Amino acid sequence: MPLAILKTRTNIGIQAHPITVEAHTSGGLPHFSIVGLPETLIKESKDRVRSAIINSHFEFPNGKITINLGPADLPKFGSGFDLPIALSILIASEQLYPIEASITQHYEFVGELTLSGAIRPIKGLLPILIAARKDKTACIIPHDNQSDAALVDGGEYYAARHLLDVCAHLTARKKMLPVESIPAREQQILTYPVDLSEVKGQYHAKRALEVAAAGGHSLLMVGPPGTGKSMLASRLVTLLPPLYLEQALEVAAIQSVRGIAFNVERWQQRSFRAPHHTSSSIALVGGGSPPKPGEISLAHQGVLFLDELPEFSRKTLDTLREPLETGSISIARAAHHAEYPAEFQLICAMNPCPCGHFGNPHEICRCTPLQIKNYKNRLSGPFLDRIDLHLEVPALKKEMLMSTASDHFPTETSAQVRHRVITAHQIQMERQGKSNARLSVKNLEEYCVLGTKENELTEKAIQKLKLSARSYHRILRVSRTLADLDDSEQITVKHLSEAFSFRENRLLSEL
Repeated sequence: MPLAILKTRTNIGIQAHPITVEAHTSGGLPHFSIVGLPETLIKESKDRVRSAIINSHFEFPNGKITINLGPADLPKFGSGFDLPIALSILIASEQLYPIEASITQHYEFVGELTLSGAIRPIKGLLPILIAARKDKTACIIPHDNQSDAALVDGGEYYAARHLLDVCAHLTARKKMLPVESIPAREQQILTYPVDLSEVKGQYHAKRALEVAAAGGHSLLMVGPPGTGKSMLASRLVTLLPPLYLEQALEVAAIQSVRGIAFNVERWQQRSFRAPHHTSSSIALVGGGSPPKPGEISLAHQGVLFLDELPEFSRKTLDTLREPLETGSISIARAAHHAEYPAEFQLICAMNPCPCGHFGNPHEICRCTPLQIKNYKNRLSGPFLDRIDLHLEVPALKKEMLMSTASDHFPTETSAQVRHRVITAHQIQMERQGKSNARLSVKNLEEYCVLGTKENELTEKAIQKLKLSARSYHRILRVSRTLADLDDSEQITVKHLSEAFSFRENRLLSEL
């Protein structure tokens, strides 16, 4: 039969779109063409496919070969088209026998071929496997990608080392065994190289970290150099509950598209990303051609830490405003469009002035008022308005700094705090199915009802702090989290007072 049709997929964002590979052979002068908006990498597959077929002891058809990748208006990316193109040529030239169309339509094929016919691993396989499982089709993949397939429970996947292995499987000469999935674990027991107990003092900051972890809130820490802001930020991830299996799979899919290897034993651990302040807006939100995920997507369901916040360009920081609100980022280019999830916790740290000692009782600030004002103006008001918790981190007293674990200063481990965080997180999941930081305005009206005393306190605080509507809503979300930590159905004056204390930052207001 001069026509063969196989199935494969291409990734746009983390969505794997189905693609049909149609091969048609006919007489005439030798000519090999691929149509259907293939990128350069796919066009180059002609030479790889030709050599792989010949070196696998098949004949490459001596005539006109046309490969159509449909639908024609959808851009195609990646080297995973080599395998389905080679197989479609072999079937169209009637070199695979016996084989029925119903057999090939049961499978999707993905893999890059070497000149010898060996199958190389590809990037971005996880979204393809997840989509294949959803459509209940089997998938033949590279052998070195079988660790990816083992993560996706409930699918039918076969790992092949060579083009000949796939041919033998399809013709029933030698069947391949399906890849075994990793037994599902509802929760991994994770250990961390750092712990909250290592941070001396800073009890107010530790409390803020607990609130941020419990409700998924963003946090800004302001204080002189060496007060422990970076230490605190790096320990937030130790307070967060492990990812649910579907969340972990989504995070792994983003890493797969980006080409980042992940540890199967720790794949339920939340990520911690800390890009340098010289990073561009494209590095943070993603981009390129085709679009790739940026740091905010790699921090999905985890922590994005921006140290030395005013050193980031204002344009770069303002690109974070939309994903902070929506939990996703849409990247549009001239010929491409991709959307990536970006539901991250933003943790920021900054000095109160260029020299870092404004408001420090132990050091003299050398900055002029104009320098301090210009330093503050690097951060836009709308960006700061989207951060839930504004925290002052003061310099430690020398007796606290020189204390040891055997001294009388109390401390808590990450495990102890994480236990309370997980309990509050479960309350939120049962009540609304999402963290408090993601509550909509309509949700706030339902879950954050205030009493008479609470309304009076809120009115006074809004007037004193000059809060916007967005800031008011963020206060309500934080108050709801504080109530959940106390296992309280109602938001009380105590919870509101503490929430307002996390919004009134002396160093920011005096800059």
